Formats: sequence, structure tokens, C-alpha cells
Amino acid sequence: MPTHPLEPLSADEIAGVSAILRRDRALPGTSRFVFIETFDPPKDVVLAWQPGDEWDRQGFAVLRESAEHKTYEAVVSLTHDRVVSYEHIEGVQPPITVEEFDLSEALVRNDPRWQAAMRLRGVDDFDSAMIDKWSSGYTGPGDSAERRLARLLTFVRAGQYDNGYAHPVEGLIVTIDMDTWEVLEVTDHGVVPLPPTTGNFEEALWSKDTQYPPLSGSREPMKPIEITQPQGSSVELDGHSLSWGPWRLQIGYTPREGVILQDVRYLDHGKLRPILYRGSVSEMYVPYGDPAATHWNKNVFDEGEYGLGVLANSLELGCDCVGEILYLDAVVNDQEGGAVTIPNGICVHEEDAGIGWKHTEYRDGRGEVRRNRRLVISFFVTVGNYDYGFYWNIHLDGSIELEVKLTGIISTGALQPGAVAPGGEPGFGTLVAPELYGPHHQHFFSVRLDMQVDGPRNNVDELNSAAVPAGPSNPWGSAWQVARTRLTSEADAARDASSSTARSWLVTSSDTVNGVGGRPGYLIEPGTAAPFFAQPGSQQRSRGAFATKQLWVTAYSPRERYAAGEYIAQQPVDQGVSRFVEGDRPLVDADLVCWYTVGVHHVVRPEDWPVMPVAKAGFHLKPVGFFDGNPMLDLAPEPLGDHCAHHSEGGHAAHG
Repeated sequence: MPTHPLEPLSADEIAGVSAILRRDRALPGTSRFVFIETFDPPKDVVLAWQPGDEWDRQGFAVLRESAEHKTYEAVVSLTHDRVVSYEHIEGVQPPITVEEFDLSEALVRNDPRWQAAMRLRGVDDFDSAMIDKWSSGYTGPGDSAERRLARLLTFVRAGQYDNGYAHPVEGLIVTIDMDTWEVLEVTDHGVVPLPPTTGNFEEALWSKDTQYPPLSGSREPMKPIEITQPQGSSVELDGHSLSWGPWRLQIGYTPREGVILQDVRYLDHGKLRPILYRGSVSEMYVPYGDPAATHWNKNVFDEGEYGLGVLANSLELGCDCVGEILYLDAVVNDQEGGAVTIPNGICVHEEDAGIGWKHTEYRDGRGEVRRNRRLVISFFVTVGNYDYGFYWNIHLDGSIELEVKLTGIISTGALQPGAVAPGGEPGFGTLVAPELYGPHHQHFFSVRLDMQVDGPRNNVDELNSAAVPAGPSNPWGSAWQVARTRLTSEADAARDASSSTARSWLVTSSDTVNGVGGRPGYLIEPGTAAPFFAQPGSQQRSRGAFATKQLWVTAYSPRERYAAGEYIAQQPVDQGVSRFVEGDRPLVDADLVCWYTVGVHHVVRPEDWPVMPVAKAGFHLKPVGFFDGNPMLDLAPEPLGDHCAHHSEGGHAAHG
């Protein structure tokens, strides 16, 4: 039995869930296990739980029965060794499995229509083709969820490890059915020559004749930076239960969401105070803004159509995280229902976070300084061409930050020779190499924050700042105030960003007060935002409706977990938060969930080729009135030593 009700399923438990289902439901060989994860006990059970208490340990599974063309959900009790429920979910497609993507490549290569299209482009070595697996989107009634569709794009490699994205096969789209393993359609919009240059980022593959940008060799290495913690880490882990300084939390993991923060609390002068019941990335959506035949239908829900947790990297190489690292394996499932362990899939480490607070008394030179520190819980995923790092940063000052790092390789398109004049640009993208361009696109991340600020009953206020009109209340013209508006129902709580009013949102306790009589709270301080440019009526906007607002607030419901809905593949409209709010449930003194949208507007740069420098996006949760004063006031000063260094006049390091 695991040590906590929110502990992720172990490898044995994943295998146990599938074995019980196969035994009790007599599953045929055509059943595919898409996801297997914990089925969390009700919230009140978890919050009342104490070490030593028993609970019914359950697993949740999503299955695709390909022979029946049906999708099922199941709940299995591992405690009682039985199937609790097994339900057909009508008219939906679950995410695409890793195995299905792998099988699709050989399926396409063997299709004579695709082979004929490749020969038109001068390619006879079909093994050199790289098939990129794209979800189907929704192009019309023919994409209904009865068939299990994907639409695949082709690229060509000059060798086994060559960067195939340097040679996109423009205009060629292959539609397949992954239930029947048929190639349904090969659409060729006309031959565009393969771009002439290579775009390799591994030095061993650089070519002096075709490499773009041209490179002759690596530069001289810089002096090393070493990060050490001679006394070890301050983090304590018991399974997935974590203690670090004043913080206590559970690290969750699912094959769809990846890392989850659960039951997050802060030890404030001996009292363990709840802040966040569950924090997760609930969807990641990437719509493209290029109307060209190959690109207009690119609108992928990387979480809801693929799954982030199953695509996590093993961080064994040693450069993803540095310092004194604690790793946790990420355990997911294959489509046979077996466990797949991703070694070191979750990285947990401490980082110096700069000055926490400081003051120097100028009259006599006396000063005090404290350094902040942050706990970083992270994982990295590769979704085809792109790579994404998700970092939950937890600070000693009581704040929580989500930082997303975007890198990898842009999705590319080919141009006819001479289609762009020297110095010009394609209309809907950026030229990154001769006859090669990157289409403009956006990334939207919905972060689901199941708040419990000092308890389960909370309120949300919107804060807007504005100048006070000139007059008796503002005689000098410099005054401004913050207006505070309570969001009382779900219809009122679908909110846009507003940089002109410095808009933010404050979640406060309904049941406690702070030392000055106010309500303890946590502020959602906006970070990166992007306007959604897809037009009303487009599939991009209809399917990704959550991205039209920077904040949604809903009343808690255990099955409302994903911003675009449980099942988004091949759906014409999202079934998520934009539909959840239609009931207009009250939000006053309620158990609340905030859905915050992080938006990245990616106008591609030449510098993004052939591999993209990291771009960052995110937001903060900051305590406002939650503490009676600076929560780092009692932080002990850092001892002087080798980690506090200065430079002498000659530029040599000297240690204090």
C-alpha cells in the first residue's frame, strides 16, 4: 500500500489495473490501454486522511476497443481486486498512443499513392522519409469520432540522424485510420522542391557545403560553473511526499498531465496552512496562423490528443538539472497495459534565487541581507519537433511560479525557388534558410489551480488600477487607486487580460482573517499573454475556446479536469471550461478552481533555426495578506563561505 492517497500508481499497480480489467471484462486482444492513472479518493477523504488510515486504492483507465470502434473508461479497486465501473463513452476519441504513432510510419511508407508522390519529388529511398504524426483536427463532418484519424506530414532525411525538418515535403498530407490501419487518403497539393540546405545542430553532422547557417566548428569552451551543496539537499522525500523548509506537498504524476502539485501547504509559525489542493497543466494548444494547404489545419492539443506525461524525457544525461538533484521515476503505461518506467523523469532540486530582502542604512553603513531560495520540480517532454520544459518553482517568500520553457525545432514549410524576393518574407511566416520557412503560430497553456487558501471556501476578486480624475481627490494629478470587484458567478468570471489596468486576480479565504483584519489571499499575477487571432467560426477558435480568456473560474467538480474537455480529438468544439461555465454556478464562499491561460505568440525568427533557443513564459501565485509580514523575516543569514565570493582588483576570485 502506498504511503499517501495521492501517491501515483506504481509499476505493479499499473499492471494490476490492466490485469483485473482483462480478467473481469474478458478484454479481447484488440483493446488498447491509452492511459492508466490513479483514481483519487474524494477531496474530503484526502483532507481528513492521517498516516495509518486505510482507503480504497483505485486506478482509472481509458481504453480504445479498435474492433468495436469504441472508447471505454474504467475504475478498478486495487484494494478489493475488482472492477468498480466500466463505461462506454459515446462519440469520442481518446489520445493517440505512442505505439499507434510508431506503427503509422511503416503504414505510410508502404502506401503506393504516397510512394508515387515522393517519386515526383525525386525521392526513391522511402526509408529516408520521416513521417510526422499530427492529430487530425476537425475539418468537417467526415472527421467525426467514429473513425480514429490522424493526418501525417512527411520530411526527408539525408542520413539516419539528419534533421529532417530542413526538408519538408510541402503539400503532401496522408490521412489514416488507426482502428483499421488503413491509409484513407493521400492528398498532394503540388510539387515544391525540397529546400537545398541542411540544418543540423549536432557538430558531427555539419556539412561545409550544405549546412545553413554555415558553421566551421565549435567555439572555445568557457570556464566551468560548478554548483555544489557540500551538506546535501534540504529537500526530504518520502515516496512522493515532499518537505522543504516551510513547504509540504505531494508530487503527483499522470500520463496526460505529467507533474502535478497536490495538497500544497506552508508551515507558518507552527501551523500548516493550505494554499493549493491541485495545480496542473490542464491543456497545451498550438494553433498555426498560415492558410497554406499543409499548415492551415495544424491545431494540436498536445496534452488532450497525445499526453504530456507519456512523452517525458529521461533526465539521465545530467545537463537538464544541475546541482544536488533528487530524481523520481515517471511511471506510465503502454497500450498493452504494462508499466513503462521513465528513469529520472521528474527532477527535484534547489536553486539560489537571488536576493530575498536587503536594506543598508545609509547613515552608518549597517545592513542586512537574506538570500531567497527556490525549490524546482520539473519535467521535460518532446512532442514531435518541439520540446517543452515545465518548472514549478516554489520560493521561500511563499510564492509559487510556473515557468514553461519552449525549445526544439520549429515546424517548417518549403517555398518554391524565387517565391520570396531577396530580403523579403513569406506572408505568414519567416524565412529561416534558403527556400525554408517557419509558419507563425501560438502556444496556449491552461493551468488548472484548484485553490484552497486557508481552507476549501474561497472568493475571487478582480483588481484593476486606474488614475483618479483630476480634482479635489487628485489635486496633483498623480493619484491612482485599485478597484476590487468580486467575481460572483461563472458567467462573470471569464476574464480577459488588461495590461492598461494592471489587471490581476486575488483568491481569498472566506473563513480566516490576518493580523490587520483582512482576508488572507493569494494573487494570480499575470505573466505572458497572447491575443487569440483565429476568427470566430474557425476550428482553431471553436476547439480551443479556453484560450479566448486569460482567466476562468469555476465551482469545483471532480470530473472537470481539462480546459478543452476530457476528449478533444476530432471534436468540432471544445467540451471543457467554456462549456463548464454555462451552468453559471455561484462562486461566493465556494470551493473554487481557477483556470489561467499562459499565451505565447511565436513570430518565428531566423535565430530559431535549426534549433530554437529557449523561450520562457509563465505566471506567479503571490501571497497577499496571507502572512503577517515578510515570511522570510526569520530566515537565518547565509554563512559566509566559498559560495559567497567577490572579485579582487585584478579580476581573480577571492572568497570571503
